[in-house]
Amino acid sequence: MSHTALIVVDIQNDYFPGGKWPLTGADAAVDNAARVVQASRDAGHPVIFVRHEFTSTDAPFFVPGSEGAQLHSKVANRGEESVVLKHFPNAFRETGLKALLDEQGIKNLVVIGSMSHMCIDATVRAAADLGYKVNVIHDACATRDLEFNGTTVPAAQVHAAFMSALGFAYAEVISTEAFLG
Repeated sequence: MSHTALIVVDIQNDYFPGGKWPLTGADAAVDNAARVVQASRDAGHPVIFVRHEFTSTDAPFFVPGSEGAQLHSKVANRGEESVVLKHFPNAFRETGLKALLDEQGIKNLVVIGSMSHMCIDATVRAAADLGYKVNVIHDACATRDLEFNGTTVPAAQVHAAFMSALGFAYAEVISTEAFLG
């Protein structure tokens, strides 16, 4: 039995060009994510998909039941693979994710997905706080420009800041190539 699982967080259609909330670098990140998913499947590691839906049809993106809220086709789950539905940034909050991991004896998590500054950050910190050993594949994650107090922070800087913070105390942050190697 493998003690490692891949957690694919919110790689959903609204985050891609033509979606309601496109991210910078989403296409490159999903290509890397697809490689990580395949490698995890090949290694026999469970692959668990997390999908966010807001609870209101007035949501800016990930509207319940919409095409934008569906998993991107490059990383769609196979029939036997679990999909955890969440309504908060932290994939553990009010979901069955922890029970699913515990049921399978999972101790180590590999995390990929979106958005680096929100759901990846919240999920990785929660996982570490719950005692999991966590790896984040930084180039299989994406984010977007943020604004604070009249200053636009470019997506690359947002991503770097959050990966740096996670790498400081919560996870080992590595590239797709390092993971595959």
